[in-house]
Amino acid sequence: MIPKEAAPGDDTAGLLYYLYGPGKRDEHVDPHMVAAWDPFVPDPVKSEDFSIADLAMLLDAPVRALTGRKPPLHVFHVAVRNPPEDRLLTDEEWARVAREMMHAAGIAPHTDDQGCRWVAVRHADDHIHIVATRAREDDRQPDTSWSKLRMQEAARGFEIEFGLRRLTHADGTARRWSKTGEADKATRRGLSEPVRETLQRTVREAAAAAVSDADFFARLAAAGLRVKQRIAPDGNTTGYSVALPGDRDSGQKPVFFPGTKLAPDLSLPRVRERWSGPPVNPAATPADAWRTAAEKVRAAADQLGAGGLHQGAGDVAALGDLIVTAAVVSPYLVRSQMRKAAYEYERASRAPAARQMEGQARQLYRESNQVLARSVSAVGHNDTVAALGLLLALVTAVEASRRWHQAQEHRIQAEAAGRAGRLLNEAVEVTVGVNAAREHRPRPKRAAARSGSARRARVGAAVRPMAAVVQDAVPGHAGVVLADPAWPTLRARLAEVETAGEEPADVLAAVAARRDLTSADSVAQVLVWRLDGWLRQRGSAAASGTTTVAAPADGSGRSAPKRAQGASPTRPTRGEDQRRKGPKRG
Repeated sequence: MIPKEAAPGDDTAGLLYYLYGPGKRDEHVDPHMVAAWDPFVPDPVKSEDFSIADLAMLLDAPVRALTGRKPPLHVFHVAVRNPPEDRLLTDEEWARVAREMMHAAGIAPHTDDQGCRWVAVRHADDHIHIVATRAREDDRQPDTSWSKLRMQEAARGFEIEFGLRRLTHADGTARRWSKTGEADKATRRGLSEPVRETLQRTVREAAAAAVSDADFFARLAAAGLRVKQRIAPDGNTTGYSVALPGDRDSGQKPVFFPGTKLAPDLSLPRVRERWSGPPVNPAATPADAWRTAAEKVRAAADQLGAGGLHQGAGDVAALGDLIVTAAVVSPYLVRSQMRKAAYEYERASRAPAARQMEGQARQLYRESNQVLARSVSAVGHNDTVAALGLLLALVTAVEASRRWHQAQEHRIQAEAAGRAGRLLNEAVEVTVGVNAAREHRPRPKRAAARSGSARRARVGAAVRPMAAVVQDAVPGHAGVVLADPAWPTLRARLAEVETAGEEPADVLAAVAARRDLTSADSVAQVLVWRLDGWLRQRGSAAASGTTTVAAPADGSGRSAPKRAQGASPTRPTRGEDQRRKGPKRG
């Protein structure tokens, strides 16, 4: 929950007309009042005898009645917003939030019946606006000197009570959230996300892989961004701004975002900290790049934060860059999980402390990052076997960073590292499923078995008892799996496997045997992820026109070429045809 106090104003009626109106671009939906200083104040949109102008007059009445000096800017305005991933609050919950914010700001304390007048208006699902006038009923002005800090403390309490994402305040590590207007603009243009989000990700990927100023700006230009450098009188570059092609303001000018407005660690001085030290020679092959990076990451995990608070801050920052680069060059079948992990770890990479960049762990992470970034042939390479080792090393490194943040009492950063670790674990298990699908050789089936499979396919996967499949494939874990909350999802995946024409018991046994299951928090969820990898690999193989067939009986391991679809078999000669028919009947 994010309360944001706006600059004070002097036009109560004008602000209310805007909040109750359609907005600048018709973005306001169902404007209505959720709370007010007096529960009997009517809502202008629900009353025929009470207008917005009447409401403004009621709010301004104590200001006009002041006998002393009247405040020149008497309108107090605060917007309280929830991040997009939070659940939607009801009007009653927003009313509680509004009353508590006015109490915390000193506008209308709970036990003070002489407080200021205020109203809360909701015209969107994720936020409210609170409008108050700085004049008390006892002819005094309120003390709002600590309003911002106290409203932030109140927001932290509501995050716990309502089960919202818990944020922190004033540690300088929060990402720059897109504004409502930016989100509405992206919707009108048909974009999948606001421009600020796209720029954040693109600039971060360029900064993580760059080794110099020239390399950084060249990567930004290669990514298709407009780049504008700020040059000092002495000729040195002191800053930069980026814009997305096609993103223009009302005057048809490109909308540039400075690096400091994208994220705290994307200003040019913070970006330059990343490439201190000599560059590293890349590995010869993509597989060597993954293995070399994995060895360095495992060596760095034990040393993370060993040099103290400031070196630990540099270590987690370098680990964040490594995850960003790994997401870019990761196999495409697990790239979605890797990108989500990089997004979640972003907050964990920014510790609320000054960072030193000379730590041993930081150097190893940076070398691993350069090995991956400079191995250009690794981009798009689908070597999931080599990538699995790096993913396992990253899981260990992220867990080490989570423990370090906990030791430093960085609660938000520790939670972000935990979310990133879960996504990396998912990527590991999906990769296991992909590798299992590539190396699996199905057993040859007899004609009776094939006809039975066909009958099962006609009956439907929903009818087949998948519990028996689990009993056959993983008898040692069957009881735990069937009682797991993820069992319905696993049952659906097994049905998809059967619909694809494969034996679900064989597939489940194959993915379960690839890696130990005893240490998993949820065996059923791990099996779901592995089956996801199996289905993705089978789907990509089918799309590329390749199939996995049974090995020949001679054990050579070579598979016979599959006849092209639509091609007719070799037609026998007339003599062969007559011999196949046999003697004529008398």
